[in-house]
Amino acid sequence: METLTEQRTEKRSTITWPVSIWLPEATRFYNGKSCNVSKTGVFVKMPMTAPLRPGQIVEINFPRTTELAEEKGQYARIKRGKVIRVDRESVLEDAQIGVGIAFE
Repeated sequence: METLTEQRTEKRSTITWPVSIWLPEATRFYNGKSCNVSKTGVFVKMPMTAPLRPGQIVEINFPRTTELAEEKGQYARIKRGKVIRVDRESVLEDAQIGVGIAFE
């Protein structure tokens, strides 16, 4: 049995928001939803077909509402990060994987 050690250093906020993750190796985006986010990372739910693995470098696209996009001048916030863990426990329940990503 594997024991997980808590590695979070920042407070997480529960935020459910659509996200797209760019996988350079697959040369495509995969759409999912954020579950929680902090200054240092994000946990997202993605389709089980997304070929994510620990150690991969990805780009996360957080789309903005039209109002916020007009205020900020961009329609998305794009962050680069490293996949820290992939949780496949709920694959049979909802055909999704949980992915922990640390921002770079």
